[in-house]
Amino acid sequence: MRILSGIQPSGKLHLGNYFGMMRPALELQEQGETFLFIANYHAMTTVSDAAQLRTDTRDVALDFLACGLDPERTIFFRQSDVPEVHELTWILSTLTPMGLLERCHSYKDKLARGIDATHGLFAYPVLMAADILLYQSNLVPVGRDQKQHVEVTRDLALKFNHRYGDIFTIPEPSIREEVAVVPGIDGQKMSKSYGNAIDLFGSDKETKAAIMSIVTDSTPLEDPKDPESCHVYALYKLFVSPAEAAEMAAKLRAGGYGYGHAKKELIAAYHALLDPFRSRRAELAAAPDYVEEILLRGAARARAAAAATLKAVRQATGLE
Repeated sequence: MRILSGIQPSGKLHLGNYFGMMRPALELQEQGETFLFIANYHAMTTVSDAAQLRTDTRDVALDFLACGLDPERTIFFRQSDVPEVHELTWILSTLTPMGLLERCHSYKDKLARGIDATHGLFAYPVLMAADILLYQSNLVPVGRDQKQHVEVTRDLALKFNHRYGDIFTIPEPSIREEVAVVPGIDGQKMSKSYGNAIDLFGSDKETKAAIMSIVTDSTPLEDPKDPESCHVYALYKLFVSPAEAAEMAAKLRAGGYGYGHAKKELIAAYHALLDPFRSRRAELAAAPDYVEEILLRGAARARAAAAATLKAVRQATGLE
């Protein structure tokens, strides 16, 4: 089984990225051949500063390697190091109905948030389809908000195969429902664009301030509280074992246990999980040539797979 996932370098990664995408992708290393790319072409729809894009791309690489990505088992690369993706994007675009793209929720959502209505933003799902189909991916781990883009990919693959022959593998989305939406400090989905994120590798001071600012209701300390409506508990249970989560839930229901207590336990859980990753990240940041070597080696392996697919596509379509 071939698994593909990608993440945009459009700012510091946060807990929503880790629990919603990173950890599931890292766990899939055990289940099949994994391709994981840093989607810096996609990031250009929102990031226009060259230095910032370079920095963010490097930081994503450091974050994934620090959190346990194994470059021997995972083909880890920058999207921009595989130019074949653009030729396939153009070929797929000749099959893509305008109406299919106009119905994509992500495009409408970004317009509503004030992002410029560029062609790149509108055609984003076609580039994403090329990312997936180029490597003959069987499984694509995505957040719930990206599921529609995988469905677009499936539509385009089926349309291409019907017209030109069975070239593309039809991918399946993989969504872990229990962590598909990670709440931010205001209870909405955690997102940089919403200003409600807790950084994955923020400083101790920043992390404490963010967690202590998580919105809670006004239930008095001594009264029982509903853990299922508590944003602190929703985050805490992502960090800990089911038994530890059940223990906090019981304390909330019993009363005499305040949201401040729960936030302190969340801070401790954050450090217990992420401090070892933080140490590894510092080591990697001090070895930039090693990180670059990993990305270039991954790109070479990715291009070998991409070239095989593109050759079949070119022959099927008459370009060769």
